[in-house]
Amino acid sequence: MADEEVATRAPESDAVQDSLFKGDSIAQEGPSMGEHCTTDRPTPSGEVPTGEISKLGGVDAYITKPADYPHSPSKLLLLLTGGTGINSTNNKLQADKYASEGFLVIMPDQFDGDAAPNSAPEAAPEAEPSLIERLKLGVADTAKSFLIDMWLARHTPEKVLPLLHKVLEAAKEEFADAVANGGGIYAVGYCFGAKYVLLLGGQHLDSVMFGVDKPTDEEAGTSSKGPYIKAGAVAHGTQVTPADISGVKVPMSLICVEDDPLFPEEIRKAGEDALVKSGTEHEFKIYPGVPHGFAVLGDYADSKIKEAQQQAFGEMLGWLQAH
Repeated sequence: MADEEVATRAPESDAVQDSLFKGDSIAQEGPSMGEHCTTDRPTPSGEVPTGEISKLGGVDAYITKPADYPHSPSKLLLLLTGGTGINSTNNKLQADKYASEGFLVIMPDQFDGDAAPNSAPEAAPEAEPSLIERLKLGVADTAKSFLIDMWLARHTPEKVLPLLHKVLEAAKEEFADAVANGGGIYAVGYCFGAKYVLLLGGQHLDSVMFGVDKPTDEEAGTSSKGPYIKAGAVAHGTQVTPADISGVKVPMSLICVEDDPLFPEEIRKAGEDALVKSGTEHEFKIYPGVPHGFAVLGDYADSKIKEAQQQAFGEMLGWLQAH
């Protein structure tokens, strides 16, 4: 894979290229995401979100606060989700977990009301399907993959970043006490959201920040901007390029899945080498034997995945608290 190739081609998208949509440019070239990026795991029993959705900078955001805020000081945390977005119960509970640890959490609707296709809790497994049922499921998976590619084409950096900047500017005003207490804004990102935490934590030319090819001389009007956050932590990113990582200028923790087709080793290695060269404080944690998306709150039958999920949360939280 070339250095600039996006690290998000899911295995199911290969079927799109080879069957229904031969010749379609989006199906052939557009990035894709896996099931764990677009479908919630079952919600842990008995857990109910405690925050609320309101407008922040004109953008819907799920906001959840520590129980003793504002009587006790808090720090501001931006949480960026995978494709299931802010209406996902699991994502709300994930935000609540950070709030219970002393962060005032803002989880914005980075998709502007357009969450990933078929975003819904994952159904419980049933009996082994018949051959005909498996064929039907294969066609459905291929169609869904195409829909996700189309959806991703609607949610590019030039669409997502302006929404995030509106939220950040409004948050600095409305929650100035939390921003001041933390000495800036912290951020965590999962799957889709991980790329944008990396971008917000970086110093990039306009051409990198907005995903377009522009001349890099000053006469063309390009300039370096950022970083917009103090420190960040991301888990199993999608759509991430080496440039996204190499531009990072703030302390960054990256939780990765071993042999992850959505975040291949060559992308990780190139990014890690760049961070080492730049002297940017960072850490990479590699988790074997877990699926992409494991760090997003949700129930698993496999106790090893449950333990890894809890460990990843603890490591991300610890990184933020240490910075």
